[in-house]
Amino acid sequence: MNYTFSGTKFSDVVLMNPKIHEDDRGYFFESFNEREFTDIAGRSVRFVQDNQSKSERSVLRGLHYQVNESQGKLLRVLKGNIFDVVVDLRLSSPTCGHWLGVELSATNYRQIWIPEGYAHGFLTLSESAEVLYKTSAYYSVENERCISWNDPTLKVKWPNTGRSPILSEKDASGSSFEEAELFP
Repeated sequence: MNYTFSGTKFSDVVLMNPKIHEDDRGYFFESFNEREFTDIAGRSVRFVQDNQSKSERSVLRGLHYQVNESQGKLLRVLKGNIFDVVVDLRLSSPTCGHWLGVELSATNYRQIWIPEGYAHGFLTLSESAEVLYKTSAYYSVENERCISWNDPTLKVKWPNTGRSPILSEKDASGSSFEEAELFP
């Protein structure tokens, strides 16, 4: 195995810790192995798009998701560190409306698999952070939705970065969880 896997409070959201091979030249690791990923995801996932973002300290992106063309995401940090948040939006799930927060960084090498049916967002904790994620569906502006980062029902406990969160216009006008389109 090239990874160790950690379960989370959501049975299908998984933290992946790659095996790092280090020597005096630097390091090497497999950031993706389809066979091992299929085993951990419990199904074959076809990734169709890679996205990369750079964000300054206190930039908060999310909580994003797509309806109709829901995206699974395999996410990792290339530079810096973030507080990554996942929210279960599946009405049939006993954890619908619950959230999970984990720190991901370029130095802990962790990756997180977020299947379809969840909202996702992150807060940049370092001076800047670069995030790379694979998606299982293409971006669709007409299907994109956003739940407010500070929704009073969800009560996500974002870390304090010493500044107010920096938000895009879209993220600043996110809907409430109560008004959100959820999954069956």
